[in-house]
Amino acid sequence: MLRISRMADYGVVLGTRLATLSPDELRSVTALADETGIPQPTVAKVLKALTREAIVESVRGARGGYRLARPSESIHVAEVIAAIEGPIGVTECGIEEEHPDCDLSARCDVRGNWQLINAAILSALEGITLEQMARPPEPVLVALGRKPAPLKEATS
Repeated sequence: MLRISRMADYGVVLGTRLATLSPDELRSVTALADETGIPQPTVAKVLKALTREAIVESVRGARGGYRLARPSESIHVAEVIAAIEGPIGVTECGIEEEHPDCDLSARCDVRGNWQLINAAILSALEGITLEQMARPPEPVLVALGRKPAPLKEATS
């Protein structure tokens, strides 16, 4: 099963929560923890990583807190995940050109395909913004595992 880490998931949850605020509205670590159910130390840790990558900005002072560093429609889920986890990919060999820890890298026949898969996943995550995550999902009809039936030509 492919999964993002719990910390990256929390990053998306916190980013999505901040996306629901007006651009000049701030939230404290305590308020974000209360609103999301994420423990305060974890909220602080995740926000620190998101601040380091200029996804979130912090304002100091008695009325300080956190807000998105730019509009939510310009922050992609891929950025948030990468800020927490690093480069996004299913396998390490699909991310890096050189992979010295792998004994198979010199004769690997599937590396290029893993790179295609990693690119597809990255593209999908880059196609979703925090602004979209903050809205209720639109219904999507998907038929998994079935090929569409061929169209029959009309006979006259």
